[in-house]
Amino acid sequence: MKRLIPLVIAGFITATGVAAANDDNGKDLTPIDGADVNLSDFLWVARPIVVFADTPADPRFVEQMELLAARPEELAARDVVIITDTDPAARSDLRRELRPRGFMLVVIGKDGNRLRKPAPWNVREITRSIDKMPLRQEEIRLRKAPLSGS
Repeated sequence: MKRLIPLVIAGFITATGVAAANDDNGKDLTPIDGADVNLSDFLWVARPIVVFADTPADPRFVEQMELLAARPEELAARDVVIITDTDPAARSDLRRELRPRGFMLVVIGKDGNRLRKPAPWNVREITRSIDKMPLRQEEIRLRKAPLSGS
């Protein structure tokens, strides 16, 4: 099991790196370490998905990272940034603000609204939740609206 975890994480990083290179938006979905993250930096810019666990060996954490790696293009299309925090001893600002207990997934909208989940979610569930957010609905409407011109 201990040998599998680094392989899964390496596979996730490789998969997201390849997807980012192939993504026409050029967005990189390599997970960001939550130790020095300030959520206000993402306000109105991106939708953070924060994955907490007490250790990177937590099976729920490993499963969640595999699920996110399965369809990175869907997340990139929704301006998602993946943030991980697997060190409760570090007492990061992120942990103090979101107060996880063990494993927790938090989907944060561009407006700062939060959706917390105590179990892993697949990309389909995550994107459906994002697509229901008012700001995302507006993005979809603007994309579909015909260009007005003279």
